[in-house]
Amino acid sequence: MHGTMQDWPLLVWKLIDHAAIYHPTREIVSLSCEGPKHRTNWATVRGRARQVAGALRRLGMQPEDRIATLAWNTWRHVESWYGISGMGGVAHTINPRLFEEQITYIANHAEDRVLFFDLTFVKLVEKLAPQFKTIEHYVLLTDRAHMPAETSLNLLCYEDLLAAESVDEPWAEVPETAPAGLCYTSGTTGHPKGVQYSHRSNVLHAMAACATDVFAMGARTVVLPIAPMYHANAWSIPYTAACAGAKLVMNGPNFDPPTLHKLIVEEDVDLALAVPTIWLGMMQHLEKTGETLGKLNRTAIGGSAVPRAMIETYDKLGVRVLQLWGMTEMSPLGTVGTGVPETDAMPYGDQLNIRVKQGRGLFGVEMKIVDDDGKELPRDGKAFGRLLVRGPWIVGSYFKGDGASAFEGGWFDTGDVATLDPLGYMQIVDRAKDVIKSGGEWVSSIDLENVAVGAPGVAEACVIGVHHPKWDERPLLLVVPKDGATVTKESVLAYLDGRIAKWWTPDDVLVVPSLPHTATGKLLKTALRDQYRDYKLPTA
Repeated sequence: MHGTMQDWPLLVWKLIDHAAIYHPTREIVSLSCEGPKHRTNWATVRGRARQVAGALRRLGMQPEDRIATLAWNTWRHVESWYGISGMGGVAHTINPRLFEEQITYIANHAEDRVLFFDLTFVKLVEKLAPQFKTIEHYVLLTDRAHMPAETSLNLLCYEDLLAAESVDEPWAEVPETAPAGLCYTSGTTGHPKGVQYSHRSNVLHAMAACATDVFAMGARTVVLPIAPMYHANAWSIPYTAACAGAKLVMNGPNFDPPTLHKLIVEEDVDLALAVPTIWLGMMQHLEKTGETLGKLNRTAIGGSAVPRAMIETYDKLGVRVLQLWGMTEMSPLGTVGTGVPETDAMPYGDQLNIRVKQGRGLFGVEMKIVDDDGKELPRDGKAFGRLLVRGPWIVGSYFKGDGASAFEGGWFDTGDVATLDPLGYMQIVDRAKDVIKSGGEWVSSIDLENVAVGAPGVAEACVIGVHHPKWDERPLLLVVPKDGATVTKESVLAYLDGRIAKWWTPDDVLVVPSLPHTATGKLLKTALRDQYRDYKLPTA
């Protein structure tokens, strides 16, 4: 026996249909690759997404074909995204900041048939095209006036393609379990692995993200996803904004603080999402200029742990930091750091102790921590173990069966070491490969970094484990000073004194001009461990 409700499949194109029908004039504003600011709305973008679907069919694309994008956050990228999945294809967002070898690998591994790309990447695509094994068509996301006069590529003009198609092109009626998107992890070791999202998983994730204790998005929201669409679907915001009917603001190829600040103020953005390095740069910009952030009142920050000092600084600016945690494998949301009545009643300092955690799991995400034997550990905020997750928008297997060892009995092993407390807040202690094992105890590099970045004059901090003859490993702290600041080993250690456990104190502090990062902005600790593999600590 079944229930008597209608069988209404959860398909991605129904999100943009909803936005076009019930919020047709709500704006989509983009900084374009050509230069000017561009304005459109959900109704127009829906019609143009249908034209994309028609153009792909005319090019011979079939359901489940992978169609790649190499593009910034703009209205054209959103149209392409919805159009690809709307004709039954799989929208494969490629991160342009990956190494060229990785871009070639994932395009060939995915067997992409078409590549949509921005003007910014013409030279890159010209260089890589001879190595792409399956791409048949190259579509430049621009108009005829901006097509390059000379190129080695047989280019199709995006606007010309759309002009030949109908805004009433039908959407594909596919099962809700059909693939809709593909995104590859940007791991620091080995080849990237593909995560293939379904229509169902994307729609459920978007609906959950609208909730009050997640992003609290509605038709009055003006949202700026600085997180790019090639970073786990811009944290689902192009889907979630359509679901909510929100105004969508996009920064295109621009990530510098002055441009972002101007965009936030001019467009009355009240919610923006980005990795910590973006908000660190914004803090420094505001310190220099004395400017405010207009109507911005919330920022969701993910990708790496948010330092306590950053939360305090934005509180003073009237901007509430929502720390979040997730992964490409989780579409990406897993936890969001919203408050509960118990935390709201705490003194400010105690609230900060909670807010530096990664947040509470939202409905649709189950979490547990286990020891090395797989035994579940208590949710007491003290015990820490391997963090496992499961749910309807969490990867069940990698594309083409890669990385099978990450799945245990229906649970996905995140690779993180974490605690869970009685109120449901999860805190990442470290990546399993980054935790420092010192004399049988563990030192959290994340916690140590978050304290160190609050030291006067410090812009960025990184902690790695270095060999020690007695303790196996001890922490080495590397810090990057702010522009014009003077930072010394002694000043940093003096700041840490009393703020961390004595035995966590780094055995050495090095002041360096910069630190290496992955394509998604995370600290590249593998490179640092290689660089300092033979470093001799003064305590050794």
